[in-house]
Amino acid sequence: MIRIRRSSERGRAEHGWLSSRHTFSFADYHDPEHMGFRDLRVVNEDWVQPGKGFGTHAHRDMEILTWVLEGALEHRDSLGNGSVIRPGDTQRMSAGTGVTHSEYNPSPGELVHLLQIWILPARPGAAPSYEQRHFPEAERRNVLRRVASPDGSDGSVRIHQDVALYATLLEPGKAVRHGLGPGRHAWLQVARGAVDVNGERLATGDGAALGGETAVEIAAREPSEVLLFDLR
Repeated sequence: MIRIRRSSERGRAEHGWLSSRHTFSFADYHDPEHMGFRDLRVVNEDWVQPGKGFGTHAHRDMEILTWVLEGALEHRDSLGNGSVIRPGDTQRMSAGTGVTHSEYNPSPGELVHLLQIWILPARPGAAPSYEQRHFPEAERRNVLRRVASPDGSDGSVRIHQDVALYATLLEPGKAVRHGLGPGRHAWLQVARGAVDVNGERLATGDGAALGGETAVEIAAREPSEVLLFDLR
């Protein structure tokens, strides 16, 4: 079974410095039909204006992944980390018992376009931690590259939940397939482009929940960037 969440149906927030689309309920947007999927709690697509950003704020007991599509995002946190996240980077921050951080667009003239992803941890109260790794385009082109996982396999960042995240850059006419084990589910997010997923057509910003399937098959109709979550 596949259930599609169209881009146009998402919640939206416009703050001048920030334009955001919420796949699931977030902040002032509340939809009891879309509170998350399995352990995936937040998929926000954000556009942040030059020289603007999220001031210092706190999180706890959440696995937070940042995936930049265009531009760059500067990160600082109470653990002493300071970094710039660019396309191809996977940033993982485990909030655990508590962490404060800020995110800022350091460019004087370019937007930063990103996906912010929150995953519920397997257990609350872990020590907060941070990790960031780069995955070149060549490693993601026409293959599903594992970028986050519970065990950090294949050089992925390690998240504290039974979820694996894959990223791919698909050329037109190319396809990838991901098998799903018994009892496993998948969430697919189209960052850009147009793809067919198990016979259903999805476009930029669309998401899809899959359950009761043995595999996820993704075929590109145009140059596309896709994230795929494998969940319990």
